[in-house]
Amino acid sequence: MKKDIQIPEVKDVHVALIYEYNNDFKAKEWNAYILNNKDTPIELVFVVSKGYDGDIKTAPLRHSMAGLEPKSFAKLEFVQDEVLKLNNEFFVTFYLDGVLFEKKFLFKKNTINNTSLTTIPTINKQGILGK
Repeated sequence: MKKDIQIPEVKDVHVALIYEYNNDFKAKEWNAYILNNKDTPIELVFVVSKGYDGDIKTAPLRHSMAGLEPKSFAKLEFVQDEVLKLNNEFFVTFYLDGVLFEKKFLFKKNTINNTSLTTIPTINKQGILGK
């Protein structure tokens, strides 16, 4: 029965942590974004995020949106400095052409730092793409 279930591969949808300046707090901070680099919109987007390392766990945060237009992005959440030392997981599900897609994006503990920054497509800001 399980062998009959086909799970399509997620392409061109990403989670990125962006290191950006916050004008209100006059400081740089990490924010999580979801990116749709596809040429078509995605629908019914759900994201569950959590941090963990052994016995240390954060409460899961849940985000939802009706959809995300092609070549666009949406901010998910602010990432506190305290959780950067944890594994940060973002589980993304969405529909595309009536088919359910899902993927887990992981930022391993202690890898979220200024030395790992690259330019993130679609947003064109400095950050790190989840794997």
